[in-house]
Amino acid sequence: MEFRDNEAIYLQIAAFVSENILAGKWPAEQKIPSVRDLAVELEVNPNTVMRSYEFLQNQGVIYNKRGLGLFVAPDGYDKIKAYRRDRFIEQDLQGIFRNMYLLDINFDEMQQWYERFKKDNYKSDNNDENK
Repeated sequence: MEFRDNEAIYLQIAAFVSENILAGKWPAEQKIPSVRDLAVELEVNPNTVMRSYEFLQNQGVIYNKRGLGLFVAPDGYDKIKAYRRDRFIEQDLQGIFRNMYLLDINFDEMQQWYERFKKDNYKSDNNDENK
């Protein structure tokens, strides 16, 4: 994983875990990698991964089964989706709209790019009409 300088590493790791949950790689009630395993995989200090996991536990996205490890919460998908959606609207959307305005990109053109992106990057599923 390549980390960006403009955001804390623990938040980038939390985003990585969240993306695995949102993409369906780690469904509800599935055990997630241990702190040590994820630290080795991402080549970071285990304390950084622990901080990421604590952040996600505080959000109610993951939970600890004593003696067994950390698991995706039953409603973890919904919680992380709501959190990430709010964060996107508050932090990213203004910049996207500014660029659309300055570059004279209309919503129809943006829709075409979005549809192409989905086709090129994600499998078609039954939820396409909801996305």
